[in-house]
Amino acid sequence: MARTILDKLKRGLFMTHTEFLEKVGETFRRTGPVEPVYLDQLEEALIAADTGVELALRLVDELRSRVRSGKIQTAEELRPAVREQLLGLLQETGAGPDTRPGGPPRITLLVGVNGTGKTTTAAKLAKRKKEAGKSVLLAAADTFRAAAVDQLKVWADRIGVPVIHQHEGADPAAVVFDAIAAARARGIDEVLVDTAGRLHTHANLMKELEKVRKVAGREVPGAPHEVLLVLDATTGSNGIEQAERFGATAGVDGVVLTKLDGTAKGGVVLAIADRLKLPVRWVGVGEAVDDLLPFSAGEFVDALLETAG
Repeated sequence: MARTILDKLKRGLFMTHTEFLEKVGETFRRTGPVEPVYLDQLEEALIAADTGVELALRLVDELRSRVRSGKIQTAEELRPAVREQLLGLLQETGAGPDTRPGGPPRITLLVGVNGTGKTTTAAKLAKRKKEAGKSVLLAAADTFRAAAVDQLKVWADRIGVPVIHQHEGADPAAVVFDAIAAARARGIDEVLVDTAGRLHTHANLMKELEKVRKVAGREVPGAPHEVLLVLDATTGSNGIEQAERFGATAGVDGVVLTKLDGTAKGGVVLAIADRLKLPVRWVGVGEAVDDLLPFSAGEFVDALLETAG
């Protein structure tokens, strides 16, 4: 299974690691002493990959310091040193699926701006949970977009999980209340809540989200047990800035990064870890139901640098 996930991730990141390696491949293939131009090339590649200027400068300055001190002496040592840096950055956030218990039922909210893929992500995550032996129920709390409920119902039928919904324009908190009641009555382990897209500047929608959180917490101690920000990887640094503001308001504690197969700038994963201080939990690398992968820091870095055998 691990190899399959790594293969899918490498295919999904084809543009990312190809562009990155085109820029630094020559550096990684060098032999002999480390020349200043090698580190300049690496710095440019990290910035071009949407890692962020500040982080790219910091990472490469650290490498320059290690070269000056003699801790890195040859160009052959650069690749493992970069791998160590990137892996450490991601591991600091606790990247990977959240295994903390909660419930029953365990309540997960999927939040974010419009168009990031929250509805399909909710369904794909439900399939993953089901495959892990959990019983799952979907709550269609995006009551403002009529197509959202229909879309979630189609997905739910496809993967064989129940979905709780109400009429268009219904109170999302009431949908969550009904979903929790249904989950209890049926002995279901997990409730995944698909919420409406919103910006942090939408005061009424942010109040609505807070109401959803309060209802969940009132019905199940400690709920919501996880709030996942669904972020579109193709938006790059703009998405990070938006998520930075949104996450602070919505109480986010993890990220699902969608459309990673559609961007040549996989450094956005590193930018999330550095700027948002949030773990990436899952990544989407395609449109198929199985293309939501549990994020692994080691597999991601190996896919990016192509160090895996």
